[in-house]
Amino acid sequence: MVIVQAAGGLGNQMQQYAVYRKFLSAGADARLDLSWFSAENQENMRARRECELTLFKDLPIRAADPGEVRKLADGDSFVSRLLRKSGIVKSKQFTESRMYHEDLFSLRDAYVTGYFACNRYYEDIMPELRQLFAFPESADPENAERNRRTKEAIGGEAERGVLPVSVHIRRGDYLESGNAELFGGICTPAYYEGAVKLTAERYPGKQRHFYIFSDDPEYASSLHFGEEGEENTVLSFNTGRDSMLDMQLMSFCPVNICANSTFSFWGARLNAAEDAVRIRPLKQAHRFDYEPDVMHELWPGWELVDSEGRIR
Repeated sequence: MVIVQAAGGLGNQMQQYAVYRKFLSAGADARLDLSWFSAENQENMRARRECELTLFKDLPIRAADPGEVRKLADGDSFVSRLLRKSGIVKSKQFTESRMYHEDLFSLRDAYVTGYFACNRYYEDIMPELRQLFAFPESADPENAERNRRTKEAIGGEAERGVLPVSVHIRRGDYLESGNAELFGGICTPAYYEGAVKLTAERYPGKQRHFYIFSDDPEYASSLHFGEEGEENTVLSFNTGRDSMLDMQLMSFCPVNICANSTFSFWGARLNAAEDAVRIRPLKQAHRFDYEPDVMHELWPGWELVDSEGRIR
């Protein structure tokens, strides 16, 4: 049996779910461990999270039970650690330690932890994942109507000869000291300028409409992307549990300019347009070495722009 731990925010949960589905497609007896989201565990979290996977409509999940988790996760008691250290018990835990583990899906008896942001892990099952991640409708009728109208507006741009481009700007918790050291200085103004320039190169002569998504809409409203006459629309009505619907709206745009955020990565991944242009920063965090040649292998079909605005 293989158990994949689900943890973190929505984008990370979707990545872990994608790895779980890939294990299933590879013939493994796979489960998803949702215990990280238990009330007892979340009580001591600085930033509490809920299992947002359950908000998708009829998303099939085979959850691991506590006994199955204990069997594979080894436990953290003194005795458990001593047995593993002495070699009497071999650990069955697999923890992500680099950007891509090419042998990950050969595992058949393991408890798997990590965030697995690398697109190569599940690129081949993306058509299936696009079907499985069925977004709910907002419980607020007014907000449901706003989302419906926005979806129609994005879909109707082609008739006007206009190219819808989603732009994601992540600020909020990324501005906090610890996070700023890890995630800051990546999606610079130069990055966005380079990404916008790239859209013009891919669609020469096309009028663009930039749909801007951000956890700081006031800051986003102070910006303008594209030429002076090109429209910018800041979308800020999806909050709370409805925040995930921003990801769905991003996916309706054939061109996606991502932040270094798994949330916008998924907005782009779920974009099913045949001529989709998915743009991401070369780096996601100041943690791994991001060599352009390697990144193109691990993110096939994606456009890479660095913090200086250079297309890599």
